[in-house]
Order: sequence, then C-alpha cells, then structure tokens
Amino acid sequence: MEQKLDISVVVPLYNEAESLPELVAWIDRVAKSNNLAYEVIMIDDGSTDGSWSVVESLRSEYPSVRGVSFMRNYGKSAALYVGFEMAEGEVVFTMDADLQDSPDEIPAMRDMILDEGYDLVSGWKRRRYDPIGKRWPSKFFNLTARIMSGIKLHDFNCGLKAYRRKVVKSIEVYGEMHRYIPILAKHAGFRRIGEKVVAHQERKYGKSKFGMERMIKGYLDLISITFMSWFGRSPMYLFGGLGTLMFLFGGITALWIIIDKIYSQAYGLVWRGVTEQPMFYLALLAIVLGVQLFLAGFLGEMINRRSTDRNNYLIDRRL
Repeated sequence: MEQKLDISVVVPLYNEAESLPELVAWIDRVAKSNNLAYEVIMIDDGSTDGSWSVVESLRSEYPSVRGVSFMRNYGKSAALYVGFEMAEGEVVFTMDADLQDSPDEIPAMRDMILDEGYDLVSGWKRRRYDPIGKRWPSKFFNLTARIMSGIKLHDFNCGLKAYRRKVVKSIEVYGEMHRYIPILAKHAGFRRIGEKVVAHQERKYGKSKFGMERMIKGYLDLISITFMSWFGRSPMYLFGGLGTLMFLFGGITALWIIIDKIYSQAYGLVWRGVTEQPMFYLALLAIVLGVQLFLAGFLGEMINRRSTDRNNYLIDRRL
C-alpha cells in the first residue's frame, strides 16, 4: 500500500545549482525529525548552469525528490502550476531555491493548516536581508495589494507558503500571478488565509533573478486580477454601466445644447450655433464611447456565456 504523504515541497528554481544539495538536505532533516512523510518537487525553469544534473544526482540520494525540467525559462508561475499539479501531500509548501527561506518553518506552518483550520498560510519576512532598493518598493506594493484585495497580509510575494492540498488543486497560476496566489485562493472561496513571521536568510549563493521590471509587471497583474475578481463573470456590469453613463451624459448634454439654441432663437436671445460649441463635440464623443463600451460589455458577456469555464464551480462537499 502506497504511503500517504504528509507534505509536498514545491521548489521552483532557475540557475541555483550550488544551493540545491544544501536545501534538500535541510528539508530532509526537518521532515525526518518531525516524522513527516514528504516529497520535494523541483521545477527547473530552463536553467543553464547544470541545475538539472544536480537534481538528478539528488534523486539517487533522496528517493523523495521528484523533478521536472522545462525546455526554456517560462517563469515562476508556470513552475508553480506544474508543481501544484504534481503535488500529492496533505499540505503543500512552496519555497524558493536560494536558501533564503527556512525549512525549519515547515512544522509550525503545517500545524496552522491542520490544527488551526487555515486554508493558506503565507510567510512574513518581517526582518529582511535584501537591499533597501528592494525592500521599500516591496512595502509599497504590499500595501497596495492589501488595500485592493482586502487580505491582511504583510508580504504577498514571500516564497514560503503553506496550502491545504485542496487549494492548490483548485486555482490556476498563470502569467506573473504567483505574487497573488492568496487573492486567487480568496476568489476561489478559500477565505481562511493567515500569515506567520518567518526567518529570512541572507543569500548564500548566486544573485537575485528578479529586477525592477517585476514592480511594473506586478502592478499590471494586480489590476488584472482585481478586475477578474470583481467583473470576470459579468463584464457587462463594468463596461455596460460605464457605457450607459457616458451615453446618457453625452445624449443629455447634446440635447440640452440643441434645445437651448432653439429657445434662444425663438425669444430673440443671444445664441451660438450648435456646431460652434466645443461641448457639443465632447457630448458626441461621450455618446460614441458609451456605445463602444456597452458593446464591449455585451461581447464580453456573450463570450463568457459560451465559455466552458462557467461550469467550473468548486464543490466543497457531497452527500
């Protein structure tokens, strides 16, 4: 009979050959000291430094190591998506491969999932060893995400997270959405989201693979996921509503200008030609934009109704 796994540890990696042996040994030591049946799923995201060879050698030493190697670099979200598909543990962890996340946090975070009833527990690196140019933009980014999502987390982008298995099987991570997995989980109906202060280690090998461009991508993705959370099922609510308001504003304004001109002519008052008034052209523009927005919402509704995704409702229990 196949042994049930207590935990799965998904490790996305890109050019981290030096740190992998130490990381796997650390995870193995923590798991064995806590009597946890485990697996480590290493997703090589197109490394060019021989990381996959290291994974293969680790597999021979640690039978619990599993791995996938991408043909090219697809990004962290793609790696997590594949890792979540493979995960078989009761509690699934994600962890960066650079040794800045501590496997010693695994037992406590697992207890928060199983004993305290959380669906997701995110690490909070309260004390970070990153340069200030990375810390302050991250603080601003986390504040914005906290306000827009309503999820009270201090560190959305922390690589160390623990999930109830049902969570990772119910969400789809794509694009650069790995930063917003708590938001994806909340949108899917998993609202028991907590956090734990975790130790943050100084980078021991190599250098960070993320530059400042991730801030731009991060905010664009935040806008995208917020829109999908609020209006993904009913785009007509947004586009149709805005379109209707703009159409009414333009129509009423144009009608008022025409009536005012006719009234002024009839009673011998000073009047201006309709086409001589800039507001008339703004009103026409509002009417055109209103019609376009309304049609965009209508087309969005038609596409959404025909999509098979509308039937992907998550069922919690059955009798």
